[in-house]
Amino acid sequence: MKHGIAFALALTLTAQQNDQTRISVDVTRVNMLFTVSDKKGRFVNDLSKNDFEIIEAKKPQEIIAFTAESNLPLRLAILIDTSNSIRERFKFQQEAATDFINTVIRPRQDKATVVSFDMSAELVADLTDDTDKLATAIRGLRPGGGTAMYDAIFFACRDKLTQDQPPEKYRRAMVILSDGEDNQSRWTREQALEMAHKADVVIYAISTNRSGIETDGDKILKYYAQETGGLAFFPFKAQDMSQDFENIANELRHQYSVLFKPEPFKADGLYHAVKVQVKNRKDLVVRARHGYYAPTLN
Repeated sequence: MKHGIAFALALTLTAQQNDQTRISVDVTRVNMLFTVSDKKGRFVNDLSKNDFEIIEAKKPQEIIAFTAESNLPLRLAILIDTSNSIRERFKFQQEAATDFINTVIRPRQDKATVVSFDMSAELVADLTDDTDKLATAIRGLRPGGGTAMYDAIFFACRDKLTQDQPPEKYRRAMVILSDGEDNQSRWTREQALEMAHKADVVIYAISTNRSGIETDGDKILKYYAQETGGLAFFPFKAQDMSQDFENIANELRHQYSVLFKPEPFKADGLYHAVKVQVKNRKDLVVRARHGYYAPTLN
């Protein structure tokens, strides 16, 4: 089974006399992380398992585990665009990202990694709870050439954020600082999104576009956030980035997590649309990823 799949599979392996191995799937589970707010955007934190329902293929699914805790360990990736297009905002971007790290990462519990991207994606700081090391890595960045954002998303999800398992024991999130334009990546926009889904990663994006006009890059950032249950921010001034980071930090403390058992289970490797909603409460808004990728069993 490929690394980073969003399922937790309990497998029973039985060796046969002919040296063949029979694999039987006992349990399949999909992990979903989401937030609930009222119409004014205020977080709603007092809901229970019985308040929610999960719909797949028009059929309610069984919720087998639920938590409203914000204490789940966080695995966070900070992706920083170091291409020439963001040069004018770069210093403030570094300061805001450093403040965010110091606010969010709890020693001996959370870990973060820093990935920069211009002509290629580069690991600047590996997963660690050492905020000084993370801050030093961010401050040491310098603007460079092109933009390989999709490669950075793909790498961070596949190689870093899926290291600690099982998936339901951690919150996985990514913050992207970029104008959203990509002209260097080997992986495509959809391949990067697929890997984010498989890694259970919620994507938050802060646009560095200064034009005041929505660009194609802004639309891509918004697309990633919407599809994974995150948010995209479009600060008018560089100084507004600090507030955007504060909003992300606040949201990471107000998340629900559920595990559900797909019925019927299909090990087809395909994307399956899912909707999380609060029963009989049209006044509440649930923000979650829109689906998951099933594994393939060989």
